[in-house]
Amino acid sequence: MTTPSNAATASVRAVPETATDATRGTRPLYWSLRRELWENRWLYAAPIAFAALVLLGFLIGAITQPHRVPAMLAFQPARSSNILAEYDLAASMGVMVAALLVGVFYCIEALQGERRDRSILFWKSLPVSDATTILSKAIIPMVVLPALTCALIAATQLLMLLVGSAVLLLTGADAGPVWAAFPFQLWPLLLYFFVGLTLWHAPLYGWLLLVSAWARRAAFLWATLPLLAISVVERLAFNTSHVAGFLMYRWMGFFGEAFAVTAPAHQSVERLPRLTPGHFLTTPGLWLGLAFTAACLFAAVRLRRHRDPI
Repeated sequence: MTTPSNAATASVRAVPETATDATRGTRPLYWSLRRELWENRWLYAAPIAFAALVLLGFLIGAITQPHRVPAMLAFQPARSSNILAEYDLAASMGVMVAALLVGVFYCIEALQGERRDRSILFWKSLPVSDATTILSKAIIPMVVLPALTCALIAATQLLMLLVGSAVLLLTGADAGPVWAAFPFQLWPLLLYFFVGLTLWHAPLYGWLLLVSAWARRAAFLWATLPLLAISVVERLAFNTSHVAGFLMYRWMGFFGEAFAVTAPAHQSVERLPRLTPGHFLTTPGLWLGLAFTAACLFAAVRLRRHRDPI
């Protein structure tokens, strides 16, 4: 026979299990990601709008100057200096730069903005940990935006190919060589490029999120001016540029680590990028950067836990 005390003890023990099951069922990380996309629709709207403008410009050019279409679609991978130039389309670089800028401005505003509009008081009242919130904000520039950018570039390339082929058929030209020249085999290379670039730029996003969690005003200036000041002081005091070189390496050094450029003996002016994933994954700068990213995210979690609205 169950006594009242035993029944009360059993109910108390059941509460944490029920609460844990309910929290697990709500999928806080998933809904935190959905929240970021709902509140910041420009995250995907800006790259899509840029790709649409590129397609519009290409369509207008294809209609007004159809003789340019074969030249624009005649891809020549052997004459490319990097993966984006191999596609021979400004859309690839443009969409990538647009997504990178979106990621930078998102990170710098992600944690300062919720303190400025005091919405942090509402979000902290929900059963979502600070670690989950920071992780969801880090996933946006490190996973969502690269995946979206890669898909947009591939879709833009394919739509350009379809538009160009339609224009060629309407003008009586043969669209077969255009399809034969399209480098579908480079799309896996494009995926490799974005995965590696995201890992390489992870410290940038981690640093911006940390500054966004710490700064009360002008987070972008706090994130950039100290680094520039250190570079200038080093140059004036020691006539060296190690800090500037390191920053440039963290910004542009990915390609040299993830690819090897070879020059054929019979055509020294041509350079072919060759994947070197083994070298890239064993680069100390990659793992030191990821460790720095983890430290920045950990510090951002601690700061958000104790920061008050602005």
